[in-house]
Amino acid sequence: MKMRDVLLGILIGAAGAAALTRRRKLKHRGGGDWYPGKNPPVEGSCILPFEYMEAFMLAVFEGLGVPAKEAKICADVLIEADKRGIDSHGIGRLKPIYCDRVDQGILKPIAPITIVQETQASALVDGNLGLGLYVGPYCMDLAIKKAKECGVGVVIAQRSTHYGIAGYYATMATQKGCVGFSTTNARPSIAPTFGVEGMLGTNPLCFGIPTDEAFPFVIDCATSVNQRGKIERYGREGKATPRGCVVDIEGKERTDTQGILEDMVLGKAALCPLGGAGEDLGGYKGYGWATAVELLCTAFQSGPWGEEICGVDRATGAKKPMPLGHVFMAIDVEPLIGLDKFKANAGELLRGLRASTKDPNGPGKIWTAGEPEHDAFLDRTKQGGFWVPPALQKHMVELRASKLSPEQQERFTPFPFEK
Repeated sequence: MKMRDVLLGILIGAAGAAALTRRRKLKHRGGGDWYPGKNPPVEGSCILPFEYMEAFMLAVFEGLGVPAKEAKICADVLIEADKRGIDSHGIGRLKPIYCDRVDQGILKPIAPITIVQETQASALVDGNLGLGLYVGPYCMDLAIKKAKECGVGVVIAQRSTHYGIAGYYATMATQKGCVGFSTTNARPSIAPTFGVEGMLGTNPLCFGIPTDEAFPFVIDCATSVNQRGKIERYGREGKATPRGCVVDIEGKERTDTQGILEDMVLGKAALCPLGGAGEDLGGYKGYGWATAVELLCTAFQSGPWGEEICGVDRATGAKKPMPLGHVFMAIDVEPLIGLDKFKANAGELLRGLRASTKDPNGPGKIWTAGEPEHDAFLDRTKQGGFWVPPALQKHMVELRASKLSPEQQERFTPFPFEK
């Protein structure tokens, strides 16, 4: 028996005992301090350790046929979302976004990454419809290397696929002393201002900026009021979608989560741009930023957008590939001012924001971007992992049976929540 199997066996046993204890004691509470985005676990949830979940996701990717090196990168991107409290983009995406699409033949578990065009400071990379979870890290790593040589590095990816949280890539840059930027287009979801048809992806804008604090400034936001992953999470948790996030083809605001998810696939419902419908609250700003992302992700590489990347033939319902474009940029800080001075400047500004006058009706604290995710990591580390709801427990059982080899099935039988 391999040493990693022995260690995992010990971890499984410990996870099971700890999970059962926590499920009894904290059935409706998350533990630790409150922070923006924190929600209590749904009934039947179970805490599972980061290491255990990463090992399971790695085994699933390998079961899909992803080479070991790439599978480890893919698992790392997903577990990072769960570590940061971004539950819409972690284990919750493993089955529906990656496994199911591989099964449907619209996503390749093995594909080469080729450089189409390249200069000293930039490159155009073809992902060949492989997993965006390893195309993305490859591209940002290349952008960082170019930044170290030229001061700035820009890499555009074409024919890639869903790449997880954009914040992963911006943080890759901050860890190397760079300002990082990343964005991607996506299947059409956002309706233009004064429109009701989903035309643009949720198209996140993400910046990462090094600081002298324990965490970088990382802002990773969709250009819609809400995004599909969050609505999928509402569905798993049996919650209604907040009013003002979704409009249907008749111009009505929708809150019925399951109906929204079904109608978005059919093109009968769309997300509102950041700022909401119309122009009174600045919805045209979100619409404009979403359009800017779509342009950057398609114009450089003559890539498809809108209906061409919706993932389904509207007439027949047949699944089809979604070739996405990504943009990665890194700016090396050291040659311009010195990294330590830059970090100190950034930290001073952020601390000034947090020290400003608090809303007497608020939580008594001001956060800056990247801090809630850091708080989530500390909180989840303290409690021994993160809550996995029943819907995702079911996914794990299904994936164990369909994707893992007999040896791997034995490693993950039983799951802690099955004891």
